[in-house]
Amino acid sequence: MTPERSWTKGLNPDLSRRTFVQGVGALAVGFALCPAVLRAATIDNDVAGVDKTTLAKGAVDAWLVITANNELVIYSGKVELGTGVATALRQIVAEELAMPFAATRLIQGDTELTPDQGYTAGSATIQQGSDPMRRAAATARRLLIQRAADTLGVTPDRLVTEQGRIHRVGEPTRSVSYGELIGDDQFTQRIDESPAFVDPQDYTLVGQSVPRVDIPPKVFGNFVYMQDVTRPGMWHARVIRPPTVGTTTIAATLESIDEAALPAGVQLVRRGNFLAVVAETEWQAIRAAEALPVTWLTRAGLPRPDALYSSLKASGASEEVVASRGDAQSALSGAPRTFQAEYHWPYQAHDSIGPSCAVADVSERQATVWSGTQGVYPLRSALADLLGMDEGAVHVIYVEASGCYGHNGADDAAADAALISQAVRRPVRVQWSRQDEHGWGPKGPAMVMRLDAALNDDDDIVAWQFANWSPTHTTRPSAAQGAANLLAGNLALGLVPDGPQIGGDRNAPVEYAFDNYRVVTHWLPTATSPLRPSALRTLGAMQNTFANESFIDELAFAAKADPVALRLRYLKDPRAIAVVKAATQRAGWKGRPMPQRYLQIDDKSVAGQGMAFAQYENQYAYVAAVAEVELSVRRGVRVRKVTVAHDCGRIINPDGLRNQIEGNVLQATSRALKEEILFDHTGITSLEWGAYPLLTFAEIPEVEIILIDRPEQPPFGAGEPTSAVVPAAIANAIFDASGMRLRTAPFTRERLSQAFQALG
Repeated sequence: MTPERSWTKGLNPDLSRRTFVQGVGALAVGFALCPAVLRAATIDNDVAGVDKTTLAKGAVDAWLVITANNELVIYSGKVELGTGVATALRQIVAEELAMPFAATRLIQGDTELTPDQGYTAGSATIQQGSDPMRRAAATARRLLIQRAADTLGVTPDRLVTEQGRIHRVGEPTRSVSYGELIGDDQFTQRIDESPAFVDPQDYTLVGQSVPRVDIPPKVFGNFVYMQDVTRPGMWHARVIRPPTVGTTTIAATLESIDEAALPAGVQLVRRGNFLAVVAETEWQAIRAAEALPVTWLTRAGLPRPDALYSSLKASGASEEVVASRGDAQSALSGAPRTFQAEYHWPYQAHDSIGPSCAVADVSERQATVWSGTQGVYPLRSALADLLGMDEGAVHVIYVEASGCYGHNGADDAAADAALISQAVRRPVRVQWSRQDEHGWGPKGPAMVMRLDAALNDDDDIVAWQFANWSPTHTTRPSAAQGAANLLAGNLALGLVPDGPQIGGDRNAPVEYAFDNYRVVTHWLPTATSPLRPSALRTLGAMQNTFANESFIDELAFAAKADPVALRLRYLKDPRAIAVVKAATQRAGWKGRPMPQRYLQIDDKSVAGQGMAFAQYENQYAYVAAVAEVELSVRRGVRVRKVTVAHDCGRIINPDGLRNQIEGNVLQATSRALKEEILFDHTGITSLEWGAYPLLTFAEIPEVEIILIDRPEQPPFGAGEPTSAVVPAAIANAIFDASGMRLRTAPFTRERLSQAFQALG
């Protein structure tokens, strides 16, 4: 039996993917529908031995199959992370094929079944990931119409597709179903490069608020999360890590272990500095990990917390000019008034409510891993390197975990489970603790942003210069980095994570048409980042937009101009202008220079408005937000309301889009007001919720949303753009209310008090 087929369990070794779908029929559902079926169709791994040639991404069959009983099965390399794409993708494909939504199924994130679409990240599932599915569906519709023309004895132009059937124009009773036409055949043709799409004017599903398919089972408690997955004969493991918690370079060596203290029935696994205990029950593993005497030799290497930002600027960095026009430096030198400000953003955690979990079953020749990963194929490559196996022998299956905002601990938990399972030759489940997640999960990077600008005598902005200091925002698993970007690889093999220069420059440029303009990113070597950096929602867009949109407000005040009017003076894109006007008009923008009110020493609250705008990644969704805040020295900042205008082109599911915007507002408000990783010279100290507080239910602001639908435009993602503008809007509202400019996040009561004291 070949390695890539050795996990087939009683199935025909020549089983094709289409045969699998026909065999399970309606049972091949996506993760959102029926938990029992999910276990049978995916978790129990009865899909092995599939024909991998069907995964060629240029073929229609790579993306969809129509079964004999007229069901549409969609294969997606992008996965549902809680953003609603499992519903939206089905809407898009069903629309192009004129299929009822209820007749569609989604299979996602399986290296044996779905195409390789890289990571589900960057708000790219709809704007990029859906395109090949849509083109495959349009191609399939053309092929079905051609076949129906032969069956019904008319030319293709005399046929209509409707509800999964094709009939003659004006003769709905003369029809044939897709299932009858396709029979036992497959769509072996390649996808049309420029297929004929359904006219947006004829949409019946796209643009409609189809209820999200994953919500009912989650609400009623019968959804199967990654944490629920079990395997026959499975044991449980805990990894024992050094005290240098969360550092990029793990400066620790395992010196000694008192194995005599290991309880009966508990097995020890060690490889290099990777140490774990395995037991029949999870509680046994937890107790054994806590009780085992272990000695580490460590070296302190982190900067003092108060020296973090100066240490980032002092790290050896490579300079990249991201954007430039005119001569910003000369314009600054010759201007009558110049301004400079520096903004700071801390390390932040992913703070998913459920800590990461994974299950692995590794034998001598093959491995199967169940994970909440955002990229089954990149994780497969990294695991193959870690385990010393061929990629074809590693099968990774996505199972939705309890929340994900970027590169959290899901991949690392999978690597833990795989390495331990390889050692003990049995299925192993690794459930991270809250301390693991907060301490060892990758962090959204700390950043420094410095801006310089100049005004002439007419209060025009004649120069704008931006510089930031940032490590890469992605050390995700990849074929290029192999085991180095897995925590188990760092410990077992002494590797240091690294990644391409991504994220630090996101939204560093602005959309304002300044004549003299320069944007520079200083890329820090990954190894010099004190804490392990990687992707957190928006990557660097939140940090950079916080700086840019705060600074233009500072210039507005200096120019005695209304902040909205100043922005509109330099915006040329009609879609950008539209969202700024829509948000500020709906929010009742007062139209004034800021600020009008100031904090007093007493406990009286003051209120203010602030706004911010960005086009995400300078090419995708347009978002403007107005924040309304109330604050006092003693009680700190309270965000009362956030008004958002959002243009992401063609809207697929309005209700799902509102879900995403609301979630962005709440999380970004939490990140702006509360969230900051704390550390000392050895590692992270904020290892539980008390030390890393989140926005509470009582603190949630009212959210008002204006959706600008553009059916004629391509759709853009909405999972991240709103987050980018919210912190700047809040900071600007704080200034409006108090006259105090907070340039370091989060805007805690302590920082507000310090700023007040600095004003004297």
